[in-house]
Amino acid sequence: VLPPPPSPRRWNHLGAFALTLAALGVWTARVTREPSSPWPAPAPTRALEARLTSGPLDAHRPYVPMRGGTRAAAPLPLQELAGMEDRQDWRGIASAYLLSGDARQALSYLGNAPASPDVDSDRAVALALAHAGASEQASLDEALAVLEDVLREQPDHPQALWNLALVLRNLDLPLLAADAFDAVAKRGEPGWSAEARDKAVALREKTLARGREWKQAFAATQDLMADANAPLPLEEAAKLPGIVRLAFYDAVRAAPSKDAALRLLPLAEALDRAYGGTVLHATVLRVAARDFQKRGPLARDYARFVRGRTPFPPAFLERLRHSGEEDLYVGALGYELQAGRPVDVTAFARAAEGLGDPWFHLIAERERANQEVGDGQWWKAEARVLEALRTCEAQRLDYRCADLHGWLTDMYLVELHRPAEASEHALRGWRLAKSQGEWQQERLFLQELAQVARFHHVAPTARAYLRESLARTPEELAQRGYVHRNLATLAWMDFRVDEARQHLEQSMESGAPLGLNGAGVLADLARFGPMPGAADALARALSGLRQGEPRPGERALLDALQGEFELERDPAAGRALLHSALTQAEHGPDDVSARRARARASAALISDAGRSGAYLEALTLAGRQLQVTEVPERCVLAVSVQHERTLTVARGPSGAVLGDFNSTRTAPLGQDASGLVPPALQDALRGCEQVRVLAPPPVTGLPRLLPPDIAWSYQVGHAKAGPLPPVDGGTHLVVSNVDTPAALGLARLPPMAPPPGDDARRVMLEGTRATPSRVLEAMSTATEVEIHTHGVFSPEQSDASLLMLAPEQDGRYALTARQVREKGLPQAPLVFLAACGAARTAPFPHESFSLPVAFLDAGARAVLAATVDIPDSAGGFFNAVRERIHSGAAPGVALRDERQAWLQASPADRWVHDVLLFE
Repeated sequence: VLPPPPSPRRWNHLGAFALTLAALGVWTARVTREPSSPWPAPAPTRALEARLTSGPLDAHRPYVPMRGGTRAAAPLPLQELAGMEDRQDWRGIASAYLLSGDARQALSYLGNAPASPDVDSDRAVALALAHAGASEQASLDEALAVLEDVLREQPDHPQALWNLALVLRNLDLPLLAADAFDAVAKRGEPGWSAEARDKAVALREKTLARGREWKQAFAATQDLMADANAPLPLEEAAKLPGIVRLAFYDAVRAAPSKDAALRLLPLAEALDRAYGGTVLHATVLRVAARDFQKRGPLARDYARFVRGRTPFPPAFLERLRHSGEEDLYVGALGYELQAGRPVDVTAFARAAEGLGDPWFHLIAERERANQEVGDGQWWKAEARVLEALRTCEAQRLDYRCADLHGWLTDMYLVELHRPAEASEHALRGWRLAKSQGEWQQERLFLQELAQVARFHHVAPTARAYLRESLARTPEELAQRGYVHRNLATLAWMDFRVDEARQHLEQSMESGAPLGLNGAGVLADLARFGPMPGAADALARALSGLRQGEPRPGERALLDALQGEFELERDPAAGRALLHSALTQAEHGPDDVSARRARARASAALISDAGRSGAYLEALTLAGRQLQVTEVPERCVLAVSVQHERTLTVARGPSGAVLGDFNSTRTAPLGQDASGLVPPALQDALRGCEQVRVLAPPPVTGLPRLLPPDIAWSYQVGHAKAGPLPPVDGGTHLVVSNVDTPAALGLARLPPMAPPPGDDARRVMLEGTRATPSRVLEAMSTATEVEIHTHGVFSPEQSDASLLMLAPEQDGRYALTARQVREKGLPQAPLVFLAACGAARTAPFPHESFSLPVAFLDAGARAVLAATVDIPDSAGGFFNAVRERIHSGAAPGVALRDERQAWLQASPADRWVHDVLLFE
């Protein structure tokens, strides 16, 4: 939490700050219209690379980073700082803090300044510099978003353009950074333009030189199959062993004679030196010892098919299978797999393993994993590839390791919707590709990182990764189509409809398939009027996606997309497709595609019902989407948001149905749901003892949906079959006073005061004993669970909040939503999560993924948790709610009454508004 802006005349604070500036030898100046400044003239160089917007601070001087030591400078007059404070010149004070290196204090002052492009440009500088040990990536993401907004409002803002270039460079997107520096250079500002031009040239040349080196190495390998006298790429093998090794295998396969094979020995030895071992030397000798009377014709045909980029005829594949030339058979099947044509994976893997080369063992494991994913056995595939990755790292086969990281990224995103783990593997793969100079893999990982950022709703960073990938190969039509259809998705997410349409048109012009993302945006844009060629483009996209026997969940999703599109042209046909998709999806609840299909079909049908005034039907559909077995006939509220469309339906104490539908939303949902429910519908619910809320994603888990005088809770999932165990029938688990790892730097929470009276059911887990495994085990017999510890939301580690516990022997200390969901809670406990942000929900439009939802999925009867940081005193609040429940109050009523009592006693404790109940 940032410190608040200072109150006027904090003389001691400002005096210490002035001495800091003097010691560092930095300067600032008046930034308002004062007569003359008594401050010293600026130094001949600058120590801050970024640009600040205060006029005197933006005069160009060469950038020279500090390398130790201090510059001598005259003290900064206290009167000047005090004058800035009197004039409420928060931007001026923030600039001085930035120059002194205290970005967090700068952010605090900028938060008090009226919004403007200049203030936001300075704020981006502070954000980029303020990570202070936290994730630099997250700080740069936020800075990029701020700068994008500034430049959307004022495209030629000089400081924002410069700072954008620095942020892009620090995100390791050099070609985009060079473009931003070019924009500064074109402005012709003294000093700044020349420095920008030099930076742009250096960034672009260094980056493109790596690309040229890779392309030259790749070109050098292409002649090995066609030209018996082609020079061997020995130097390239030392620098880029991955791409050269790929070509080496094809060259060995295509060698038509013993001499042609032996000619490759020097290349084999160069690659063996790069990787260690002698496996490639042995490969050449083994092939050279074959009978080329039989092998020679097969090798020549193999080379002809590969060079012609034509499918291998089935008869030729059959000849290879019986020839005993296993490497040729593996090579041919590998090309067929790469092209997406059907292959006997078992035969391929068996032949690949028979080569005795770890390179092919890893490929075989990847293909076995693909087959397991296709069979719906993702857990087997995941374990297989993670083990293959460990083997790969031990063998130092970096090219193959990067490939496996890419495979895992795709599986975690597409199959399992686990962006946190996808992010880990995308970053590791990208760094590995960069370290090895593998230009093509780098570009592919830029696209993977863009998808990870999109799933995390970090649209500016996703756009930047995509545009950098396009800048690497702007001439490739397939790449252009891929980038523009994904940029269309991002523009749609940000409610920029015209921009989404333009990107989609550019993607369609490329001739590349629109894919699932493009089809999704086409279906969404149908609500905003007809688009030339859209129907044909969608038909082609869906036809392509339906080839190859898609799984049931995938078929349901494709039907949902087609139904959304048709709903605007032929409502009856659209509804039929959507209802069919919904029914199909409900048969595969564990399939991510099925969950997406259910969400899209449900949202479209709910909006359609609301638009026509069929509010009771919409209420029923909302319950169906949330898998609520029985939708209450009174005291129930449904809230559905489908992008620009919002529907609310209420049934008060009398059961009368009241609804409101509008299609005027122009921005994504914020951090809370205030304003979603119109006052008339709130009033209709005020006579209810408590209100059950049916709110499909992305609304589930947002606080402040209803006023604090109404008792309400989110309803999620099936009720537990049969009567629930009595709350006092099992143990009462309390986790507190946790010894979190010292390296995390988390303050120790104060000990929990024991409740009055004896509690024979109470089981305590404290200190070093409160490890994730012990907590999970203890919860299995509990009918009440209280967890008092730190909570952290970290997209890099998990897609929901984490509970910080004591470390296990292997160092693991976090309790995640996935662990809770997998363990199960057989005693249906009442759960109190007294941890910061424990109810934070990942912003996924097709499912609500959070700790409370995970506890409910695992079997909890109800969960109480907050979406925001909470103070140390929060334990008392949660305990008071628990005591009210034990006194007979329903959980929703207990929460409401304690919230009102707490606010009456402590009106400043606004955090209690953000404590939610899930049932």
